[in-house]
Amino acid sequence: MMRKFGKSMRFALPVLVALSMGGAVGACSVTSGRESGEEYADNAAITAKVKTALADQGGLSLFSRVSVETMNEVVQLSGFVASYDDKMRAGEIARDVEGVRSVQNDLVVQP
Repeated sequence: MMRKFGKSMRFALPVLVALSMGGAVGACSVTSGRESGEEYADNAAITAKVKTALADQGGLSLFSRVSVETMNEVVQLSGFVASYDDKMRAGEIARDVEGVRSVQNDLVVQP
């Protein structure tokens, strides 16, 4: 009986080690709210493109009053604008930028 147990333990131990390491690696690679270096660079590039588009197409007031953040190709606009039209225009400009998957328009109209 002891010999049989020894063989199964020799087989089971590497399997258990592999499974436990796979779980540890998986836990490290999926960290809530974190981006890989490549994702961070891609999102930073999208943010820069949106800010440039806001300056070019929306003028200085949109560029200076709208904050832009990007995560997973989703752009979030925040800040204060003078009119509802400015809010909608900023959202349209951001949506038209290459690489933007969607826009969360959190701009507040404050005349």
